[in-house]
Amino acid sequence: MLFNSLAFLAFAVIFFLIWQVIKNYRQPRFVFLIIASFIFYGWWDARFILLIMFSGLIDYLAGLAIEKYTSRKRFFLVLSICGNIGSLALFKYLGFFTSNLKVLSEALGLGLDIPVLRLALPIGISFYTFQSMSYTIDIFRGNLKPTKNIFHFFAYLSLFPQLVAGPIIRASHLLPQLNKTRNPTEKQQWEGIKLIVYGFFKKVVVADHLGLIVDLAFRDPHPIQSAPYWWIIITFFAIQIYCDFAGYSDIARGIGKLMGYDFPLNFDHPYISRSFQEFWTRWHISLSTWFRDYVFYPIFQRKITVANAHIAMWITMLLSGFWHGAHWNFLIWGGLHAFYYSVEQITRLPKRLSKIKGGRLLSTIIVLILLWISWIFFRASSLNQAMEIMGIMLNPFNTADFEIERFTIIIGIILFVAILREILAYIGFDKMIKQYKYYEILETVLVAFALVGSVFLRGTGQVFIYFQF
Repeated sequence: MLFNSLAFLAFAVIFFLIWQVIKNYRQPRFVFLIIASFIFYGWWDARFILLIMFSGLIDYLAGLAIEKYTSRKRFFLVLSICGNIGSLALFKYLGFFTSNLKVLSEALGLGLDIPVLRLALPIGISFYTFQSMSYTIDIFRGNLKPTKNIFHFFAYLSLFPQLVAGPIIRASHLLPQLNKTRNPTEKQQWEGIKLIVYGFFKKVVVADHLGLIVDLAFRDPHPIQSAPYWWIIITFFAIQIYCDFAGYSDIARGIGKLMGYDFPLNFDHPYISRSFQEFWTRWHISLSTWFRDYVFYPIFQRKITVANAHIAMWITMLLSGFWHGAHWNFLIWGGLHAFYYSVEQITRLPKRLSKIKGGRLLSTIIVLILLWISWIFFRASSLNQAMEIMGIMLNPFNTADFEIERFTIIIGIILFVAILREILAYIGFDKMIKQYKYYEILETVLVAFALVGSVFLRGTGQVFIYFQF
């Protein structure tokens, strides 16, 4: 069920009408959340509800076993991880591995008849699998006590606002909230409404309009031989994917606040970053901290050296790229970020630039240029297409004409609003304006404009980009 659909609007109205009554009763509250979340998720394909139940049941039982049988707790942790990674490998990566084995077999002349197997990818499997897996890891580490109430656990795992595209919420953060009756204050309700309205504006006005132009450019079998054109297109995509994904996270967090729950911030103006280290503290924060805590630190802490820090970081970034999709493009995308990060750590360039006049701005520009290049691989449909487009972009002599009609007035307005927003955040205007005595009135006007814009300037209602992951 899409947030930007009439079906979800009807679902949300019915949900909150019942929620006002049932939220005060602990066990019925858990059961209602599970049923509502399964209806929300099963709207796409009810069969995949069984997959969530299977994955969750493994981790629920493993969590109890880890606490009870401490001498064999590592065995139950491995069982949990294998169950989660196994389901991901089966549904998400089976086609990638079988197709590449087939190519390798043909290249070596082995003549093996390897069938390429592809299964339908369940929406959100990467998100709820990681969320479920972190539950047993935290219990194993002694950072969390398992819940003995299976309805409590599944209410956490399947909670619908963030089920299919995050944020990835740790059990230690959400389980205690679910355990208590939560009555949001007027301030929390207003914060929730703001997040929902701004999230919809980002998605249906900014991302969906830009997505039409980006899709058209990447569908062209013969890319336009113009470097300026492709820098513009990648800029469009950079803003599109940010507004699309951050928009979803905002809506999820806003719905959570209306329910009385606090979901962690997932995006914090990533395009004002002065280094790639900073970028990954601002972009998809719930995923980057997940990989930091469950992949990077365990590798790095085995041998605390500079070399091992780079090795751990490369492994983490490659896995992060592969998490996004079973495609060589995503591995290269992750590898590029690892390379950028290593160069930063070795040269200390961001720190050096910060000491000179205009160095902060220069650092941000360098990050954006390199980031735009990595986005080519993220968006391109094939490795060949990515390499061709990158070749065009990096050749300043490619200046073929392109249709200026594609860049309509509404796109200009969208870009102005999106870019201005980041510039204001860059100079710290967000913090300053909150001290303005009429800030609350100004904020209400902005929310009203965003709401009107979401209704009358909305795009074609495209699926959220991160649903494919």
